[in-house]
Amino acid sequence: MHRLAQFDVSRQFQTRRGKKAAQYGFGVMCAGAMIGVRTTVDLIAPSSGPFALIYPTVLLATLYGHLRAGVTAAILTFLWAWYFVLPAPSSFTFTNPTDPGRVVLNAVCCLIVMCFAEAFRRAAHGSLKEIQRSADRRLTLLAELEHRTKNNFALVASMLEFQKRRLSDITLHRPIDDAVGRIRTFADAYSNLAYEQAEHSDVEMELYLDALMNRLEKAAVPSHVRLYREIEPATLPRETAVAIGLYLNEALSNCLKYAFPDGRSGTIGVFFHVTEGEWRLTVDDNGVGHGAVSDGSGGLGTSLMAAFAQQAGGTHEAAPIVGGFRASLSSSRVAATDTATAR
Repeated sequence: MHRLAQFDVSRQFQTRRGKKAAQYGFGVMCAGAMIGVRTTVDLIAPSSGPFALIYPTVLLATLYGHLRAGVTAAILTFLWAWYFVLPAPSSFTFTNPTDPGRVVLNAVCCLIVMCFAEAFRRAAHGSLKEIQRSADRRLTLLAELEHRTKNNFALVASMLEFQKRRLSDITLHRPIDDAVGRIRTFADAYSNLAYEQAEHSDVEMELYLDALMNRLEKAAVPSHVRLYREIEPATLPRETAVAIGLYLNEALSNCLKYAFPDGRSGTIGVFFHVTEGEWRLTVDDNGVGHGAVSDGSGGLGTSLMAAFAQQAGGTHEAAPIVGGFRASLSSSRVAATDTATAR
């Protein structure tokens, strides 16, 4: 219905002459369709309701072809019905003394329908244009906000870098470097989402996560670590997509930081699966396991991942597996199903 409300036969034409020709042509087509239907009806009920089909014809012609189409359809169908259907057939003369008033009344009613249809069309199209302008303004403001957010992330990272250079205690450099790295990954997640999905309120997760991992792979994954991915297509709300992207950033950062010490080779697997509208993000590695995670179960990384899971409306789980470690983020229904199965 939304597309039908926006339909306009002359919209695709650029010149004024082309638009007029399309509108007149649409009026002729509507009149022709009505005449065909009326001719079929005459086989069953000749001369009954000679002007009945004119009203829907004029209404449709005006709504989708402007006033010109409505006037064209009205004139053609009215004259045709008067000449061929109204007694006497094939003549503009009247056999019934009440027919002149009948013709005038139908003509006035047809004019009223046409005027109201044109007024409604203009109001509807005006409202749609205003909605589009409002949406464009919001997109512009959103793009500006995202740009400022990215700049603010960069400013905070620079301030931390400056503060680090002023510290004489080298042992304090590592936590500051961790904080700077997280801030930069947050900025990358928001920047990538703004670039890839600027015109949509929903996010295509296959494109988003794939682009995000490509950027991380080029920037942070060493040559001795392989990043494998298996991402199924899904469309999620923007806020949920941001949270999943940040969760993935943090999970990959932990893998790269702790799972492969001293140049150890290995593989990180990223899986995003969708089943009946529910999703699960899993990050596996075949590294040294849980013992490598130096900040423990209550560290900053775990807290951040739990916070991102809450923002995504999902459940975060992290545990060692045979030959490595696994972190997963699942939508609530998937998590509930897994818990019930385990019981």
